Amino acid sequence: MGKFVKNINDFFKFCDENEVAFVDFRFTDMKGTWHHVSYTYKRLAKDFDKGIPFDGSSIDAWQPIDKSDMMLIPDVQTAFLDPFTADVTIVVICDVYDIYKGQMYEKCPRSIAKKAEQFLVETGIGDTCYFGPENEFFIFDDVKIVDSMNYAMYHVDSEEGSWNSGKEYKDGYNTGHRPGAKGGYFPCQPVDSMVDLRAEMIQVLEQIGLETFVVHHEVAQGQGEIGVKFGTLVEAADNVQKYKYVVKMVAHLNGKTATFMPKPLYGDNGSGMHVHQSIWKNGKNTFYKKGEYANLSDEARWYIGGVLKHARSVAAFTNPSTNSYKRLIPGFEAPSILTYSSQNRSASIRIPYGSGENSVRAEMRFPDSTACPYLAFAALLLAGIDGIKNKYEPIGPMDINLFELTLDEIREKGIEQLPHTLRGSLEAVIRDNEYLKPVMSELFIKTYQHFKFETQVWPYEARPTAFEFATCYSC
Repeated sequence: MGKFVKNINDFFKFCDENEVAFVDFRFTDMKGTWHHVSYTYKRLAKDFDKGIPFDGSSIDAWQPIDKSDMMLIPDVQTAFLDPFTADVTIVVICDVYDIYKGQMYEKCPRSIAKKAEQFLVETGIGDTCYFGPENEFFIFDDVKIVDSMNYAMYHVDSEEGSWNSGKEYKDGYNTGHRPGAKGGYFPCQPVDSMVDLRAEMIQVLEQIGLETFVVHHEVAQGQGEIGVKFGTLVEAADNVQKYKYVVKMVAHLNGKTATFMPKPLYGDNGSGMHVHQSIWKNGKNTFYKKGEYANLSDEARWYIGGVLKHARSVAAFTNPSTNSYKRLIPGFEAPSILTYSSQNRSASIRIPYGSGENSVRAEMRFPDSTACPYLAFAALLLAGIDGIKNKYEPIGPMDINLFELTLDEIREKGIEQLPHTLRGSLEAVIRDNEYLKPVMSELFIKTYQHFKFETQVWPYEARPTAFEFATCYSC
């Protein structure tokens, strides 16, 4: 829908034609959380695109209270009608402007993503970068969470869960049709119980301007995926925010609850955000060279080499939660072995089958949807650019099932692995961050690192778990 809004005049014309009542301005924080503030349309200033004031001190790890005034700069080309509000509301995605430094805010993820795109142009390596994220999700019927001093628990439930095989339902009977652990890939109804729910999600996604293609049940119980067409870096990140909003809201309005948490179920597959990437210049895909391995050009191979070289640091942005690393373990199709391969899903970077001149790309398989998409995509691009500039050769290709290798065999082949914890990734950022600095300021890098330690790592490490009680209580 936003594609019909090219400028401020188009915006007001569109709003009048659609009898808009409210304008909802949205922006993203470092966690990837969408925030919003609404204005009544009839009271909206005609030059609102010059800035909407808000309190930056109320956003985690942003401004101090004595310098809290900030401005949202609306991007009217992103406008779309909110499909969930009772009154007609148009949503506009915004960047954040720092009134004190007179520049785009250095902690605004969308502004960072824009700078990453501009940096690519300045290097001369390319003029466009395309990103195609694949965000998997879980749908549950119920979730309970307790986190207190002497009592902690979570409980998620899905009618698809194998744990409900013996349950007696009050208002019905137990059908017995369930995918089981790791049994959810492409089953038909009634084993796949979410066909209509996903279809409704697709209808709403198309309604707000996203182009979808594939939709299916994923491997785990209660897990699904909807394919959305690739876009430029900022466009793709905007679409992730829209996609997550729609999936959560459609589930919510159907009495369900959706989550993009990487590993909500122990013993079943987790949810990732595989990210397909390519760089183009003058209308040509720079990643393509016919006849080479998987039709990869030198630039593509060096890009992969850069991502692999910096992957332990990149993971702080692509896998930024403690739960991320519960997904990245052997046996669940979540690759943490830092090599590349054609078609091989056990490698952390895969070259999809049948890649031609317009479609050859690198698929990064380790990211997940707890990432702020603007920061994750920017970090991947910056690592890849550094690889091209320095001609880093990646280890590989490795056309074997890497999940079958022992740790000794992995080390013998000289292959590194992703960190096993968020702490490991954040500590890697301390050692390895120069490749980020053309776009991310030192203040931002330090703020991000400290924020993640304070809100994720230290609270997580301080809490006893049920497993620890089970294994340590009687020691």
